[in-house]
Amino acid sequence: MYKEYIKSIKIYSLLLLPIISAFLALLYGEFIFKSGSAGFGMIILFILFYRVLRSSKDVLLVVAAFFFSIIGDWFLSHRNGDSDRFIAGIVFFFLAHIGYLSFALLNGKVKWGFFMILLALYLFFFYWKLYPSIDNPVLMWSVLGYLIISCFSLAVAIGIRAKSMVKWPFVFGIFLILFSDTIIALREFMEYDNLNFFILPTYYLAHIVIVFSLMKRHRDESVLDS
Repeated sequence: MYKEYIKSIKIYSLLLLPIISAFLALLYGEFIFKSGSAGFGMIILFILFYRVLRSSKDVLLVVAAFFFSIIGDWFLSHRNGDSDRFIAGIVFFFLAHIGYLSFALLNGKVKWGFFMILLALYLFFFYWKLYPSIDNPVLMWSVLGYLIISCFSLAVAIGIRAKSMVKWPFVFGIFLILFSDTIIALREFMEYDNLNFFILPTYYLAHIVIVFSLMKRHRDESVLDS
C-alpha cells in the first residue's frame, strides 16, 4: 500500500512539468513555453501508456489532439494580423477537437439534449454578435464550424462512462477550451478585451486537467492489474 502511494506521488508529480511551462509562458510569452502544457502532456501520456498502447488507442487520440493544438497555437501566435494564419489555426484546433471527441465517443455516448441546448445558445451568440463583424466568408464558415464541433466535444465529454475522477476532469478540460475560445471570439470580433487575462490560463489548465484525467485512469487500471 505504501509503495503504491509513493508510486502515485511520483506519477502525479509529472504534472509539475506542464504547470511550470504554463507559468513560464504567462511570464515570458515565448512559444516554446506556450506549447509546453500540451507538449509535456503528450510526453506524460506516452510514458504512462506506451506499454499498453495497443489496448489504449483512445489515448493516442488525445495525444493527437495535443499535437494539433500546438500547431494551431503556433499559427495564432505568429499570425501578425494575417487572416489566413488565423483560419489555419482554427482548422488545427478543429482537428484537435476531433481527437477529444473521438476519445470521448470511444468511452461513452453523445448527450444529445445538452448538445442541442448548448448549440442553440452558441448559434444565437454567433448570429447576433459574431456574424455581423466577419466579412471574410472563409473565416465565417471556419468560425461557425469550429463553434459547432466545440459544442459537440463538450456534449460527448459529458457522456463519458468512467469514474468521477476520470470523467469530470476531462469534461472540465473541454469546458475550459470552449470558455477560452469564447473569450478569443469576443476579443477578435467584438473588440471586448476585459476578459483577455483568462484566455491563456484557462487554455493551459485545460491540457493539465485532461492529462490528470488520463493519469487517474492509468492509476486505476494499474491497481486493478496488480
